[in-house]
Amino acid sequence: MRRRHLLGSLLLTPVLTACFASGGSEGSDPGGDADGSRLRVALAFPPAENLSPYGADATLLSRLGVTEGLTALDANGAAAPALAESWRRENDRTWLFTLREATFQDGSEVTPAAVAAALTHATEAKPAPAALSGVTLTAKAQRAAVRITTTNPDPVLPLRLSSPSLAVLSPKAYKDGADPVGTATGPFELTKVNGSTSAALDRFDDYWGGRAQASGIDARFIADGTARANAVRTGQVDIAESIPVAQAATLDQATLKETATTRTTSLQLNTRSGPFKDPKLRAAAREAVDSSAVVKGVFEGYADPGAGIYGPAVTWAEGKRVQPTGRASAAKPNGTAVTIATYDNRPELPEVAQVLQQQLQKAGFKVTLEVREYSRLESDALDGKFDAFIGARNSLVDTGDPVGVLASDYTCDGGYNLARLCDKRVDRAVAEADAVADTDERQGAAMRAEAAILGTDAVVPLAHQGIIVGVATDVRGVLLDPYERTLVGTGTRR
Repeated sequence: MRRRHLLGSLLLTPVLTACFASGGSEGSDPGGDADGSRLRVALAFPPAENLSPYGADATLLSRLGVTEGLTALDANGAAAPALAESWRRENDRTWLFTLREATFQDGSEVTPAAVAAALTHATEAKPAPAALSGVTLTAKAQRAAVRITTTNPDPVLPLRLSSPSLAVLSPKAYKDGADPVGTATGPFELTKVNGSTSAALDRFDDYWGGRAQASGIDARFIADGTARANAVRTGQVDIAESIPVAQAATLDQATLKETATTRTTSLQLNTRSGPFKDPKLRAAAREAVDSSAVVKGVFEGYADPGAGIYGPAVTWAEGKRVQPTGRASAAKPNGTAVTIATYDNRPELPEVAQVLQQQLQKAGFKVTLEVREYSRLESDALDGKFDAFIGARNSLVDTGDPVGVLASDYTCDGGYNLARLCDKRVDRAVAEADAVADTDERQGAAMRAEAAILGTDAVVPLAHQGIIVGVATDVRGVLLDPYERTLVGTGTRR
């Protein structure tokens, strides 16, 4: 029998291998040996946007140790030094970030002017990076520092700048878009990309945090979860992310590494067009869903039932949770036809879709499923071409700030608003939370905003996931990150 994995019993800090901000890991030796072995890594998601750091590929780059920003997240989810070694708030709209000595992978120096230019390019990107949703900032060089000014007060700017989508690249990168090949600052330099199939990376010997112990990385993009598990089993790869729960029992237990995550699988309902524009039908869908059946039947215990946008791995959330109010009364579906889309990069999601299809049809809906690879699905989902969308979203991935995911996913101007929600009450609650500087008070305000969102039935939380990483028994120092921003660091080796 598969071992029960209760995310709710896990605290964030104990499951971490080390401080993610440094790129290091337990037993890390920044000096490394002279040669080292190359690591073979299987990733679940191929590049979707030509490895632009401004969208879905940003975390792919950070997980491979290619890119960095001014700050990073530490083990407790607080902002920690990265390319900026310190910072201070000058007034309610202005911060000064002092840079450390560092070098870009093309050999040029990381200067205040280069950093300011990189951040300016991010602000001009279309669409805007999710970390900048609702935020306007300007960056200017100031001696050995960068002064960043926001149009409105932004008390969590250091957290925001930890986002993988705000990575700093050398001036050479911006000649045509934002090209991270050989222009980033991380311990591994991207040298070759073979479309959506594979990529090669070499160790960047001048990395400010010390030489990585591995001499390089050979990355393969394997969307099929069973194939990733087989690659670990047969020794074709050293590390494979996102092992499907259905494959966990088939692998040697010594190769399985688990950790709680801040990722929530949810059903997003299209509130702007189609049947779920009617809040009464959204309520009917919410009442039809049994998330405990999803956890038991699909995740086989490697998840907790959906409690909200934030799950048990966000350790402060449960004690501050507010019950939703203002929900509409459910209407009878009477055969209402709906199309639910999801993607197969995470193999549990098509199974979740099938369970929901059965539950909704039992309630009176007529349900059609559409399953594609994520890169072929996202634009249609954002354009509202489906009635509902099942996705797995890390609630703290964009900024590390709990308000960030609410602004990007559920406000009128949100850049990743799959539910296409535009509700004045929600926008007001999110704006109120975003204005709070005190950490404890900000968390409470975020939970009130979560309640306002859940009250619209635009989203139905299904499961709070753990992740399983396949790791060969001779590999050490893999970064088990609940925020899913890092995977390989300076101390990852075999």
